[in-house]
Amino acid sequence: MPHQKDYIFEAKGGGLAAFDYNNDGLMDLLLVQGSTLDRTKNGTSPHSVLYENKGNWKFEDVSEKAGLTAKAWGMGVGIADYDNDGYADIYLTNLGPNVLYRNNGNGTFTDVTAKAGVGDPRWSTSAAFGDCDADGDLDIYVANYLDVGPNKLPARVAGVCDYQGEPVMCGPRGLPGAGDSFYRNNGDGTFTEISQQSGAVDKDKYFGLGVVWADVDNDLDQDIYVADDATPNLLFLNSGKGTFEEQGFLSGLAVSGDGREQASMGVDVADYDNDGQLDAYCTHFAADYSTLYHNDGNMVFTDVTASAQIQTPEWPLVSWGTRFVDLNHDGWKDIFHSNGHVYPYLMKSTSREVYLQPKTLYLNRGNGTFLDASNLAGPALRVKTVSRGVAFADFDNDGDVDAAIANLNGSPQLFRTEPPAGNHWVMFRTLGTKSNRDGIGARITVTTGELKQTWEIKRTVGIYSSSDPRAHFGLGKSTKIDVLHVRWPSGKVQELKDVSADVHYVLHEEEGLRKGF
Repeated sequence: MPHQKDYIFEAKGGGLAAFDYNNDGLMDLLLVQGSTLDRTKNGTSPHSVLYENKGNWKFEDVSEKAGLTAKAWGMGVGIADYDNDGYADIYLTNLGPNVLYRNNGNGTFTDVTAKAGVGDPRWSTSAAFGDCDADGDLDIYVANYLDVGPNKLPARVAGVCDYQGEPVMCGPRGLPGAGDSFYRNNGDGTFTEISQQSGAVDKDKYFGLGVVWADVDNDLDQDIYVADDATPNLLFLNSGKGTFEEQGFLSGLAVSGDGREQASMGVDVADYDNDGQLDAYCTHFAADYSTLYHNDGNMVFTDVTASAQIQTPEWPLVSWGTRFVDLNHDGWKDIFHSNGHVYPYLMKSTSREVYLQPKTLYLNRGNGTFLDASNLAGPALRVKTVSRGVAFADFDNDGDVDAAIANLNGSPQLFRTEPPAGNHWVMFRTLGTKSNRDGIGARITVTTGELKQTWEIKRTVGIYSSSDPRAHFGLGKSTKIDVLHVRWPSGKVQELKDVSADVHYVLHEEEGLRKGF
């Protein structure tokens, strides 16, 4: 059977990234490629594919010309300007050694993995960049999954490798986990692994799938939240001195509201209810629900999935890439996620759980609840696929956030968003000077009338994937921002008034605001 999945690594991947690799103002698209046992063993695994955005929804494959030719069983991709030279670099997570490509600034990339010291040889899933010590250099947290692979095939475990009475691939329960990696940027093109010394250590080797950086406790530094499959999630709180303390259970973010370990996969952190506190969302496996956590302040998070009215639709779904994103430009962040099962035998299923699944869209009502608009957002979202990672980006620079979706054993999908007419928007690209060049970790707050929205700059979101780093805000009927407030990782604060809507801006740490991409 062409879709046979005998081993768990055949069913988990993969991801993709939206980023502007050549600084022409258009978001390009990189697709991670998986492989097979045979191709891995004979060295013929494919390489990633880079599509240059030529405008007007036309893309050109420039992979070979760009030098992105490392062959691997790809899982995910993290994007960041790790050397602060103004060009976005690529970090590929693989079933096997990871690869770091430095952007040469002329349309080509160089494999600098060995020099940088970030070639984790295990099964890595998602990688996220953030500045743990506010030194202006971006560090890397790498989520690792299981200690298995093509050369270490998992054996069947009686009573574990079954699902609803059917024999299936084994894992993750019953298989050995692989601890995560945490690399500090030395500022000279090299990195040092600091998991143990920093305190951000996955000591129990949980099954890591998603990771995001965010200042969840509002103390002006970047924390790390890791989504773990079938094991508790990890929350590493930054002390502000480059060390961390794990607070997953104490915060309420480790498990569901009733204390259960869930199969966390995709993850995002953002302020969905506009109260100035960053909330969290984790996507999960079928026969369970993806979890919305409300930040109550004082490092207490509450599972509000049921009261938000989005618990029931989740149960048949296996959910992956996700993001808080304002798709209708009303000033309230909605929730989007991709779906697709892992067990091919369900292709013949007549029950609620099926192999190919549609996408999910929850529209934020602005009162703490969401409307399941999955069936109202056009027939394209209802096409059933086996989806994994999602990259969110304004591919056509028209001011709304589009989506690219990676599908297992199938072509990717590219969705153009068409928000309702009459609502306004604004987008900001941050350029740091004392802070990291990407401005990752910068917190932007926009006030329009009585509505105040907050967004933190990041690239990695969901699972396996990297998204457009530009901050996007829907403004409803407002034609301008009354007050724009920016707090940079360096501590610098900027405040501007009467900023016009429906414009792409560059927000420079020293020079301030200007129009542009």
